Amino acid sequence: MFGKFNSLYRIPPFGRAWVGFISCFAVQLTAFSQNNDPVIMTIAGEPVLRSEFEYSYNKNNSEGVIDKKTVEEYVDLFVNYKLKVAAALEEKMDTMTSYKKEYVGYRDQQVRPTLINEADVEAEARKIYNDTKNRVGADGLITPAHILLRLPQQAGNDEQIRVKNRADSIYNAIMAGADFAQLASRYSQDPGSNKNGGNIGQISRGQTLKEFEDAAFALRDGQVSRPVLSPVGYHIIKMLGHSPMPSYDSLRNDIRQFIENRGIRESIINGKLEQMVKAVGLPQEKIMDQRADSLAAIDSDMKYLFKEYHDGLLLYEISNREVWEKASKDEAGLQAYFKKNKKKYVWEAPRFKGIAYHARNIDDVMAVRKALKGKPFNEWTEILRSTFNADSVLRIRVEKGIFKMGDSPLVDKDVFGLDTKTTPLKDYPYDATYGDVLKAPKEMDDVRSQVVADYQEALEQGWVAVLRERIPVKVEWDVLKTVNKH
Repeated sequence: MFGKFNSLYRIPPFGRAWVGFISCFAVQLTAFSQNNDPVIMTIAGEPVLRSEFEYSYNKNNSEGVIDKKTVEEYVDLFVNYKLKVAAALEEKMDTMTSYKKEYVGYRDQQVRPTLINEADVEAEARKIYNDTKNRVGADGLITPAHILLRLPQQAGNDEQIRVKNRADSIYNAIMAGADFAQLASRYSQDPGSNKNGGNIGQISRGQTLKEFEDAAFALRDGQVSRPVLSPVGYHIIKMLGHSPMPSYDSLRNDIRQFIENRGIRESIINGKLEQMVKAVGLPQEKIMDQRADSLAAIDSDMKYLFKEYHDGLLLYEISNREVWEKASKDEAGLQAYFKKNKKKYVWEAPRFKGIAYHARNIDDVMAVRKALKGKPFNEWTEILRSTFNADSVLRIRVEKGIFKMGDSPLVDKDVFGLDTKTTPLKDYPYDATYGDVLKAPKEMDDVRSQVVADYQEALEQGWVAVLRERIPVKVEWDVLKTVNKH
């Protein structure tokens, strides 16, 4: 098994002294690399290089960032981030099929464009040009205008005669000196060209109806055809001009833009990948892995972008499990948190918990109140839907929620007694409100979104505290002082 490698890496005739020199040089090169990119911290036994910390710090504290951090302030954020990633790795979340698929998808968005170069795109542009030139053929391009009088294929004899006579009449008018463009604008039933005097633009063979095409290509410049019958009706055609296929250089920019707009670049990449698979005999996934490794080895920004994808997806998975989803589903925990921190959610001013509604009929104003009386607030929506809006005709329009002053003109006027102007809702002339004025939240649902957010933050703080206690972290403060200063 070593023969293959020995044939590639032969020991030179200088003998073992040369091998020793190479080994010494490799050690020196490694030391040089470490000196130029030292370890800035170690988390869960894994070293973090200064370049990685700088990449993250600079990206999150660039121009335009409102809450910029100093290097020292950023350390805690970075450490917490890495601790969560370490926890995800402990749980082997990086081995999940869903995670691997998502990571590769993000990574390959960066890798795929590097598989082709300018020459590949230029070759495709020339291919598109040559294919078009071959399709255009010796007849070149023409610019016809037409006046279309539509005739349905199932038209009766009387209608056929009527349309044919009208087409002949227009043709005779043109032959007598009438302006073709004016007649096209007035009579043509082709909405795509009648506003342009009938001009349909430059075309080649194979782009239009055969009957139209045969008649048009037979015309000389300036010549007008007799009415030509096609499956869509009668055409009176005027030849505006002939031209050869333009040169590649004159069309190059348009073709390149066409490649970008139509996603053809991706097709070029797919073709290149297929060639690589056939050439090296490896599956596409392996080729992409190798390409990503090669890019990361020569481009530190790309390397850390891949790592950002890798760690960011792990962070999402573990945070969703430990914080976000846990908080949103832990009803008992939310209730307990609200009860313990109830004073935190006191409002500065009273709020209205109820509905502002608009009814078609005055009788429904009282009917709504009767339907909701004594019913839990979280059931009101379904009660109103099934009682008043179950049919296609909606009897009421409703805004439901917890309103502060300024949220609704109707609530401001009816509940808070403010001098506000309300605009009647069309077809719903009767306005009303129903609910209670609260000085402070009575139950957790009154401030659920705030409680969930605060509970998530509390869970995260507790989780991070446990991680910091359990996972060793060592920061090289001397190295930290050199960030962006070397």
